Amino acid sequence: MPDPTRPNPHAAPVPPASLNPARPVEVPVPEDAGAARQAGAAVNGGERVRRIAAESAWVDVMGGASRHEIRLYDHGFIALIDAMPRLVPAGQTADAAIVQAARVSYGAGTRRVNEDRGLIRYLLRHRHTTPFEMVEFKFHVSMPIFIARQWIRHRTANVNEYSGRYSVMPDRFYRPGPDQVRKQSRANRQGSESLFGTGEQTPEEALTARRFMEYLDEAERLHARYTDLSERGVSRELARIGLPVSLYTEWYWKCDLHNILRFLSLRMDAHAQEEIRAYAVAMHDLIAPIVPVTMEAFADYELGAVRLTRLEVEALRSRAAGGSDALATDNARERAEWERKRAELGLA
Repeated sequence: MPDPTRPNPHAAPVPPASLNPARPVEVPVPEDAGAARQAGAAVNGGERVRRIAAESAWVDVMGGASRHEIRLYDHGFIALIDAMPRLVPAGQTADAAIVQAARVSYGAGTRRVNEDRGLIRYLLRHRHTTPFEMVEFKFHVSMPIFIARQWIRHRTANVNEYSGRYSVMPDRFYRPGPDQVRKQSRANRQGSESLFGTGEQTPEEALTARRFMEYLDEAERLHARYTDLSERGVSRELARIGLPVSLYTEWYWKCDLHNILRFLSLRMDAHAQEEIRAYAVAMHDLIAPIVPVTMEAFADYELGAVRLTRLEVEALRSRAAGGSDALATDNARERAEWERKRAELGLA
């Protein structure tokens, strides 16, 4: 027999009397709150909220569209569905919000467009990143799960993903062609290099590519078993666990411009997986018309940049002094990276 003198840990919590809907509660208002409201209303011409008219016409950075969309692969897409700021003064772009935030620190107003461009380029060049956080973009994305798992590593965004616990996972799979099967890189453990169909394909390579496509066939047939088991009563949250990561998922992804630039610098890089690189390039193309000055600077300082380590700078100084530009390290990967940079700089 349960002890009636002891609380039942499984019972629903009883709200305190002050929160019980059957007993209305009066929330006390500070004595000076009414006077403060009256004072504010007096200052604002009888209204508490002061509405200030725009000095010029405002335009929608998305041109009045509900979404700007780029299709990718067989079932994928990335769509820009909102931006902040959405409205900007006529003749300006969303870059203006970056300039506005940067200049508030010393109280200066908006300057000429060429000065704004110079300021944005200075900020990006010297890694003054906070003003870029004043611009945000929201995307709707459909991508294979294996791409989503890489994407989610960028933890500075707000994400809400399609849930296989609540909804049936759609029968949509990413499927590269037989001529797009990549070989494992011998130098990079997490990357790939040439295709099995590159050059003269040996019979063994042709067989391997064909077996890979058969492997995808088998994985995709799991969806029929998933559907059957779901219809037999297996919970959706459990039935989904046998599905492959080539299955498509969707999410809404909102991020500020500073962290989007970080995402793009990593995922547009040649070392990124080809599939996520395609999404990154599409993202770049969607936002470039909205923040053109920022993206121009990003191309100049990030995408087209060659970053040098201290050892590499010392090697260049040695070369300039008539010595060798060999890297002072025994690390094979560092030496290989330096050789690639030398080639990019035209020094090889």
